[in-house]
Amino acid sequence: MLDIKLIRSDPEAVKSALARRGEPTSSIDEIVEIDAQLRAVSTERDEIRAEIRQTSKQVGALHGHGKADKAKALADHSRSLGSSEKALDKRCEQLAAELRDLLLNVSNIPSPDAPDGLTEEGNVEVRNSGLDRGTFGGHQKVPHWEIGEQLQILDVDRAVRLSGSMFVMYRGDGARLLRALIAYGLERNRDAFEEVRPPTLVKSDTMIGSGHLPKFADDAYHIERDDLWAIPTSEVSLTSMFSGEVFNEDELPMRLMAHTSCYRREAGAAGRDTRGLLRVHEFDKVEMYAFCAPEQGHDVHMEILDRAESAIRDLGLVHRVLDLACGDISGAGTRTFDIEVFAPGADRWLEVSSVSWCTDYQARRANIRYRSEGTKGTRFVHSLNGSALAVPRVWAAIVETYRQPDGSIEMPEALHPHLGGLTKIEPPS
Repeated sequence: MLDIKLIRSDPEAVKSALARRGEPTSSIDEIVEIDAQLRAVSTERDEIRAEIRQTSKQVGALHGHGKADKAKALADHSRSLGSSEKALDKRCEQLAAELRDLLLNVSNIPSPDAPDGLTEEGNVEVRNSGLDRGTFGGHQKVPHWEIGEQLQILDVDRAVRLSGSMFVMYRGDGARLLRALIAYGLERNRDAFEEVRPPTLVKSDTMIGSGHLPKFADDAYHIERDDLWAIPTSEVSLTSMFSGEVFNEDELPMRLMAHTSCYRREAGAAGRDTRGLLRVHEFDKVEMYAFCAPEQGHDVHMEILDRAESAIRDLGLVHRVLDLACGDISGAGTRTFDIEVFAPGADRWLEVSSVSWCTDYQARRANIRYRSEGTKGTRFVHSLNGSALAVPRVWAAIVETYRQPDGSIEMPEALHPHLGGLTKIEPPS
């Protein structure tokens, strides 16, 4: 959520920043208007409250001096003031709710350093490990959904029978590879990040805290009977883990990581390639998350990006890092870097990590602050997140990249400690 003081003091600057995202800015004018109304009504209500308190003292004094008639007249006046105060207080609540609803639908302001552009075409390639399609043999140019079927490690048909389209089922060594990738993503970050296993069903307020509600309700699974939501990423749970709490500055940065299953309806996927693991409703992901002081934000952002990229590099996958254009950044982010791997069988780049700095946008929604020693009051923390490992697409890239001419799949050396002795997935005999 944006700071109302920022919108109030310079609405044109806020509209200009949001226009870089390609978002409509008319709500900013409405926010300014309702904020002004709220402050005016609140001031009037508070003045009446002060008058009521003063009148009550006068009534008591008149009674003490035996002036009952004057006391009664003043008490009648106080009661009429009370009716006005209640009406104004109700109006304040209505305006505050309207203001909050509008603010919840406004995205974060993109960083001045984020590239201009309204679509992914504006993304800037920061670095590339070196893609040369000519280095891939014909045996590697087979899509993972075909390889998975041949090796009996990916069973899409039975998953669809169980749950419908865009669900998949891993079997045998395919499930083993998935489990190894999860362990790999967690273990390599254990030196600095506390492991958490949060709930995957959360309240509406939890989804609001991370910015996934109300704007992205259509892309989430909602269990209406219990008013719970299936998380689209553990960022949701980790954001609100400390909702309403105040850190001491020496506790920051606080680094967390979590493996969860994640669920997305992919409401906008119609007409897009949904074969194999390219786009699925349920997937496993290891997430890195951090709370920090504002001045720590850049360094923590680069740390999470480096950890996410090194995980892909150590797996030996061709990859690139993109600096996302303003229009391609998620609603909560101010600056985002994506890591993509190249899948030779699908012949396309696949996003496997999105590393975002959200400034105090999520912290304002979830009310998470910190206190500095020797400083009065508290400040909102900054939050950052990034996928340590988005399992399905990394799985797909490994299966395609490491496929051998005989149809087997060599396992990347970095995964060997997590595979229980498995170094190659062999074709069924």
